[in-house]
Order: sequence, then C-alpha cells, then structure tokens
Amino acid sequence: MGKGGSLSDSVVKKIVLSYTYVAIWIFLSFTVIVYNKYILDKKMYNWPFPISLTMIHMSFCATLAVLLVRVFRLVEPVSMSREVYLSSVVPIGALYSLSLWLSNSAYIYLSVSFIQMLKALMPVAVYSIGVLLRKESYKNDTMLNMLSISLGVGVAAYGEARFDAWGVLLQMGAVAFEATRLVMIQILLTSKGISLNPITSLYYVAPCCLVFLSVPWIFVEYPVLRDTSTFQFDFVVFGTNSFCAFALNLAVFLLVGKTSALTMNVAGVVKDWLLIAFSWSVIKDTVTPINLFGYGLAFLGVAYYNHSKLQALKAKEAQKKTAQADEEEGRLLEEREADGMGKRNDQQN
Repeated sequence: MGKGGSLSDSVVKKIVLSYTYVAIWIFLSFTVIVYNKYILDKKMYNWPFPISLTMIHMSFCATLAVLLVRVFRLVEPVSMSREVYLSSVVPIGALYSLSLWLSNSAYIYLSVSFIQMLKALMPVAVYSIGVLLRKESYKNDTMLNMLSISLGVGVAAYGEARFDAWGVLLQMGAVAFEATRLVMIQILLTSKGISLNPITSLYYVAPCCLVFLSVPWIFVEYPVLRDTSTFQFDFVVFGTNSFCAFALNLAVFLLVGKTSALTMNVAGVVKDWLLIAFSWSVIKDTVTPINLFGYGLAFLGVAYYNHSKLQALKAKEAQKKTAQADEEEGRLLEEREADGMGKRNDQQN
C-alpha cells in the first residue's frame, strides 16, 4: 500500500496480469469447446469423427512441442530414462487418449451446456479414485460434499431436455479416465520428482496418444473415411482448431505458473457458467429450470470443495513456516550455547 492507501504500481500490475491470464485461458478454453462442438455436431459442420479430430490435435501439438523443445530449444526437456517413460508416461498417455476420445464423442450426442454440468463430477471422481488408490485419506465430511455434488448433477440430468444415455455414458467415461490420469500423474510422476509443464507434457505424451488412438481409428473411423470419397481435408478449419487446442495448453502453463491451480479451478467455474449461457442464447440449446437448479447445487458443492482445499493449503503453509521458524530458533540457541561455552573456556584458560 502506498500513500493514502493506494495500491503500488507493482501490485496493480500483478493484479492486471493475473486477470489477463484468467481471461486468456477462459477465452481459449471456451473457443476449443465450442469449436469442437461445431465440427463434430451433425447439425453444424457435420464431421462426426472424434478419434480423427483428437489425432489431428495430437499431431499438431506434438509437432509444435518438438519444434519448441528440440529445434528452437525454448523449453528444456526433462531428464527421463526409457524405463520411466514406459512405466510412467505411457500409461498416462493411454488414459489421456481415452479421456479425449470419449469427451469429444460426447459432443455428438449432448448439448454443450449439459456436458459442462456433467463435468462438475470431476472432483468427485478425482477424490474417489484418490481414496481407492490411497493417495487421499477418506473423510466423512468430504464424502458428504461429494455426494451433494453428485446429487446436484443427478437433478440436472433429470431436467435435461435432450437426455441421451449413450452420450452421458461417454462423458462419464471421459471424466473417469481423466480423473484416473490426474491421480496417476501424482503416483507415477510427481512421486518420482518428475514435473512436466504443458509443453513437455505434449512432447512426451502426445506421441503415445497418437499410437493408442490409431488402434480404434483403424477399425472404427478409417473405413468410413475411406468410403467417404466426397470428404476433403479443410486446412483452415482443422488448422485453426488445432492451433486453438495448442494455445490452450500454453494458456494453462501461463495461468498455473503465474497464479495457481486453484485460480484455474475458480476460472473454470466462471467458464462453465459462460458456456451454459452461450449454449442457451447462441446455439439455442434448451436449458431448463431443473437443469439450473441441479447445477446450482453441484456448483455450491464444488465451490465448498475448492474453499476446503484452499484452507488446507493455507494451514499446510502456516505449519511449514512454523516449523522453519522453530528450526531457525533452535539453530540460534545452539549457536548461543556454543558461543557461551567458548567464552567460558577462554576465561578458564
């Protein structure tokens, strides 16, 4: 605080930059979701090939990641042995490919607004899988919060005007695989001291995704694409779509690196409400009052979960600072005792 209670220029600059990173991430995340919906929906661009679209994204992102890491050397690669790559990165790549495939497939069957409501189950899936794999400790109050989120999503699903069981199953599968991937990152990478930013993640993971996605693509989508002789690859549409997907990864790197993961969670809630409003007002998807009531319940549960995580982080930081202060105080006492003993020895001599 400066004179008269005004904020200093450096603080104002940090606040403006933080909000800028948040706005960029929301815009790009919003754009990628709506763009994917536009491409895959049979009533819009009508290219219902989610595996192919995901493979185009991965090819584009992998190519740019290799250029940034190996050619221009703007990003340092992570030191990793072949054994670690095969045992840690490859399973994460498999989970990521399944998550992207299923989530993109859901856009063919469900509205954008309803998909965002279903995504509110992500904290429930992450916590449940974390408990099963013993990365999270079971707590009754946390599980009760998870049940309240699930109840809210259930109410939203009950009020969905264009409910499609297959689409819901696809989205639930995507949430489950993504939650498993997030927990496995902690188990397979973080526990080994390996930290990947979005660029190095794409550098190592995108080629794995391409390999895994190529298997279902050969049997599911390739025969249809081969027989569709009228299809011509639209470089403008798929090029800009892939660039947006890559830019979103950079935005995640900026947002988490310059603010925090919790900020991204809060920004994600804002983005979801914006997408619901956009889906209703522009795409003309039906959003019922029961939809909104159910998602409102889930939203409150997610907000409380984020608040609890923030409080836990603050308590952990305070405990760490107290431990450091105690350690420093103990070190000073030892130095004083050593000095006192030295002076007494000098007097005796």
